[in-house]
Amino acid sequence: MKLKIYLFRHGGTHYNKNHIFTGWKDSRLTKEGIINAKTVAKKLRNKRFQVAFQTHLSRSKETLKYVLKYHPECTRIITDDRMLERSYGDLQGMKHSTFIKLHGKTLFDIYHRSYDVPPPNGESMKMVEQRVLSFINDLIPFMKKRRINVAISAHGNSMRPFRRYFEGLSIKEMMKLENPWDDYFEYTIEV
Repeated sequence: MKLKIYLFRHGGTHYNKNHIFTGWKDSRLTKEGIINAKTVAKKLRNKRFQVAFQTHLSRSKETLKYVLKYHPECTRIITDDRMLERSYGDLQGMKHSTFIKLHGKTLFDIYHRSYDVPPPNGESMKMVEQRVLSFINDLIPFMKKRRINVAISAHGNSMRPFRRYFEGLSIKEMMKLENPWDDYFEYTIEV
């Protein structure tokens, strides 16, 4: 038996559009972000899943809401913040350009795309990967026991470790990933 995971990123937000460190701040979907969510929903229309996962942030929940319009077979929604966006700590709410003016492009690149260097009071990607792996390690037995497919409304940075795990990527490959707002990734779990 083959079970399916349908992984997608929330639609674009106002912070994304304005190049602001979002992290754990709750930024709403833009009009384009709603179109992104509806596009993912249409692409997933003919797939079937019984359980959906989201984080507590509105962008994850709202995107999932559009997807679920096509899925009456989904009888359970679980909120799990182990797949929450990366915390940018003290940088959350700051424009990228402001940070670069104050601290330079080199430090911006380190905090923005480094695997193991966290921004002040924030998380490194390594830390995000540890919590996402904890989620995956619980998810797979959960799916196998119930013989279900799942949908996951995740975030750009939490999708990187998912994709590294399921696609066998190196850390370097994972850190180069750009995750779309209007598409999904499908993974198969063998039972």
